[in-house]
Formats: sequence, structure tokens, C-alpha cells
Amino acid sequence: MKLFPYQKIRPEQDSLIKNIVLALENKKNLIIHAPTGLGKTAASLAPCLEFALKNKLTVFFLTSRHTQHTIAVETLKQIREKYNLAFHTADLVGKKNMCLQDGVSLISTGQFHEYCKKLREEDRCEFYLNTKKNSKNTTETDLMLGNLRQLGPKHTEDINELCKEENLCPYEIATLLAKESSVIISDYSYIFNPDVSRSLLRRIGKSLNECIVIVDEAHNLPKRVIDSATKKLTSFILRRAVQECNKYNFTESAVKLTTLMSSMAELVDYGKNNERLVSKEEFMTLVNEIQNYDGLINELEGNADFIREKQKSSFTGTVADFLAKWKGTDDGFTRIFSYNDQKMTLNYKCLDPSLITKDILKNIYCTIAMSGTLTPTEMYKDLLGFENAEEKVFKSPFPVENRLNLIVPKTTTKFTERNDAQFKKIADEVSQITNAVPGNSLVLFPSYFIRDNVYRYLSEKLDKTVFLEIPDMSKKDKVEMLSKFKSYSKTGAVLLGNSSGNFSEGIDLLGDLLKCVIIVGLPLQQPDLETHESIKYYDLKFQKGWDYGYVFPAFNKVLQGAGRCIRSETDRGVIIFLDERYCWPNYIRCFPEDMELKISKDYLNDINNFFRP
Repeated sequence: MKLFPYQKIRPEQDSLIKNIVLALENKKNLIIHAPTGLGKTAASLAPCLEFALKNKLTVFFLTSRHTQHTIAVETLKQIREKYNLAFHTADLVGKKNMCLQDGVSLISTGQFHEYCKKLREEDRCEFYLNTKKNSKNTTETDLMLGNLRQLGPKHTEDINELCKEENLCPYEIATLLAKESSVIISDYSYIFNPDVSRSLLRRIGKSLNECIVIVDEAHNLPKRVIDSATKKLTSFILRRAVQECNKYNFTESAVKLTTLMSSMAELVDYGKNNERLVSKEEFMTLVNEIQNYDGLINELEGNADFIREKQKSSFTGTVADFLAKWKGTDDGFTRIFSYNDQKMTLNYKCLDPSLITKDILKNIYCTIAMSGTLTPTEMYKDLLGFENAEEKVFKSPFPVENRLNLIVPKTTTKFTERNDAQFKKIADEVSQITNAVPGNSLVLFPSYFIRDNVYRYLSEKLDKTVFLEIPDMSKKDKVEMLSKFKSYSKTGAVLLGNSSGNFSEGIDLLGDLLKCVIIVGLPLQQPDLETHESIKYYDLKFQKGWDYGYVFPAFNKVLQGAGRCIRSETDRGVIIFLDERYCWPNYIRCFPEDMELKISKDYLNDINNFFRP
């Protein structure tokens, strides 16, 4: 492999590279389950870059993780230096995250795009004016681009710093660099959000059929696409829109929005559940009683344009956008109204990501979707609408003797058995395991509710320092907690978190920093109306509703959490699946074949033997 950046290619890595080369040559898509440690970044970028340079194509490396952006940039640097190749690279994150204007972090992404557009149209953004003049590059821009070509691959943070020094727009500079780049590292949205993709491809003069797309951590893509296609209208948004309209003397609009909020309250069914299905027509009828539906949208959009001239964002514009999107299709969507703690939410929820991704994938030259938890690969092929795709499953490259995977069937978090006696039993098992482990342990629970109930009994039983994950932690708080946790690697500490939380994915604790992961229970929530609708939809489409809509997404969280333990060839650790249901046929089938699980009730003896020198 000519462009491989390292001296040695491992056997599994070599096999992955050969599969990618065949896919590129035959113009096929590839869905790859390749566990942590295989070296997916280098093994995918090297053959794709070589093929792209030979065939005048562009490689998109898509990832949502900041650390993966850095790894991709460093890999390309090594390729460039090792082979003395003069190719260019661009690193793009969300436009808002590249903006140097004060206060943009406080507004939503959707509102930011309107704000940015307005500033540019009215010549009020100094960074843009310094970068472009009459749609042409300024001298300062050309100098910056020349400098970046010489420097080679740069992370987006470096671009931001360089542009800040010269008062230039980082996003404009990065997209100008992307125009001549062979590799573009970016977020999923730059390919899989149709509006964002069209805009970027037009700016850089490319079409999808000229692009090789590598999707890193591809298990996240279906949810990301679903979330971007889903729209919500809440009582909070409506209240803020009313305040805006009153503030800027759009009194009639404020009255209409207040009436709309009262009309939404009529949807509440106080005698039954706090959520219900709503038809498109039912809500449109409520709006039409206030004003003609399209007329209200136009009125609110006009108000929002004025409001954005006075401030960065507009909740009135958010309401108008929701009303416009609500008119969309019912196919692959569901419409749910919910009511909790005085908050009303009307949800136009996407159920099927393939409605967006199928046509995109069809037009791309070749897509390589890869992840360490992309099983079953067939599900992702179905969910994303892949055609002409091959599925490949690779085994873990780590020595089998370095890991101990145990199912401990002594407790359960099954909904019907959640009580104080069960929480106490879980606390007993967790304390015995973590006290026996010579080092740090990460314990992941299905919810903060279960975690906190177990912790009531657990705190007095633990011999080690305890860290409690907090919901919706900031990036700074997350980094600080992780740093403190790492510092206990010699004496040992216990971090209690959530299987859907901050520490279940995207963190690397190499070497002695983590010796044990305990997955408490199965993160299967009591199915809500949205889950029922997903199950029903995927039953009709694939006859796999229960798996695709409920079981497999939960199990993906289990495997992501378990994957925190062994991150390199020299790591040694224990992974405990603490719930009797992991023994059940319906769930044990969900584990990858190379997990080599052992069902154990004498787990302390197994752990002690494993860690014995």
C-alpha cells in the first residue's frame, strides 16, 4: 500500500485495505464493522486518497468527534510528509463553530444561519468583508490561502486562530481551501443534510458522484439524520415568540401566537397519557381558526426578518419554520403531541433516515461506512437505504487473553422488578466487583434514576473515590471530571454514569487508566409513543420492528459502553454485563461473535484470577 503512513500494516488492517480498494475499483459501497484498535482511520484514508488522486476525485472523511478530526488531520500530515505529496486538505466543522462574531454560541444553529446571512447581505460582518470583496478574494485571503498550502493539513482550531489574527472569516477560508483539496474532513451534515450539502458542493465546484465518502462512527448517522429532519414546536418557543412580537410592536401577531398556544392546550388529554398522536389536518385546522395557515407563516416570516435586524436570532422565525415543515409528508414521519410539567411539545418526528440518505448514497461515487459497533450490518444497510453495498465484519485485533467478558446473571433492571430490594442487590454486586478491581472502574446505568437509587446503597460499600456523572455536562466539566478520574489510576476510583451519557462513547482511557467497565442492566426504556411508532413502521417496511425500533439501538449503547475498556493492544481489563437478561436468547444473540462471553456466578474468583500477576 503506497500511501500507508506507518511502517507496519497489521493483518486485519491489510484485509480492510484490500476490501476498500476492491470497493473503489468496482464502485461499490462498503459497510464495515471493525472493532476499536484495528486502525480504521489510516486504513481507510490511505487507499481512498490514492484512488482519489489517480481519478481526480475528492475524499470526504465524515466524523462527529473532535478527537477524530485531529487523528484524521495528523494521519494526512504523515502521509504528506512520508511520500512528499503536494495534496491539500480542508477541515470543516459547523459554520457556527467557526464564526468569530461575539455571542454566536448562545444562538441555535438554525437561527445562526439566518443571522449570518443577514450580516453578509448588509455588509455588517468585518470578517467576511476582509475575506471577500465584490465576490472576489481579497489580497489578505490569497496570502492566507498561500500560507495554508505551504503549511499542509491544519485542524479547524488552527485555521480559526490564524484567521483571527488577520480578521478573516475562518469558514470562508476553509471552504476556499476545500475547493482545491483532495481530502475534506467534516461533520456528517456536509454530505447528509441536503441543504448544507448543496451549498458546500456548489461553493467548491464538486458533485456527489465525484466524491468518495468515509463515514466514521457510522452507527451515529441514522440518529443524526433523524434529528436534523425532525422539527419541534414547544410552549417555551411560543412564549418567547410572543415576547419578541410585543417587544417590536407586532401586537396582532403576538395575540395570534398566544391564541395558538391556547389552542395547543386543547390537545392535552388530561385523563389519559401525557402524549398522543396528532394528524396534520387536526393541527392545521386549529391554526386556520386563528388565521389562514399560509398567511400566518408569511406574516411571521416577515416579522422574523425585522427582528433579526435588531438581534441575532428570532423565535418568531422558528415558529414560522415549524409551521412550514408541518405541511410535509406523513410517509416515514409521525406527529406526536406531549405534555409534561406544564410544557407542551408538538413533534414532527422523522422515523426513517433513508428518506434523506437513500438518494444521497445513490449519487456518491463510493461510500465506506465504518464503526466499531456497526452490528448487525444489515440493519444499517436497511436504515440508511444502501444499494450495491457489501457488508464486512472484522474481529477485534486485541489479544483474547487481555480481556475478560463476563455475564453476571444475579440482578436485573427490568421495569417490573425495579424496587429497593433490587437496587440494594445491584449495589452489592457493583461494590464487590469494583473493590476487587486493581484500578479505575466505569459503571454505566440505563438511567440516572436507577443510578441514583443504587447509589443510595452503594456509597457506603465502596472502598474507592466515587465520581458521579451529571446530565448535560459542558465540554469543560466533562474534560475536568475525566482528568480527575484518570489521576486515580493507581489507587482506583469509580465513575457512575449513564449508558446514554457523556462517558459511554467517544472517550479513550488507554493503558492503566481504566481496568473495568460494568454495564448495569439493559438500557431499554419503557416504550413511549415514538418508540411504538418506530416499531410499527419498521415492521411494515422490514418485518423487523422490534429489533430495529427497540432492541438493537439499545444494544448499541451497551457495546459502545463496553468498548471504553480495551483501547489498545496492551490494555487489559474486565467487562461485566450485570443483568440476567443478557443470558436470554433474544439478547445474547446481539453480541458480536468474537466477544467470547462467559456466564459466571463466581465472578470474584474470575476477576481475581484475571488480574493475578
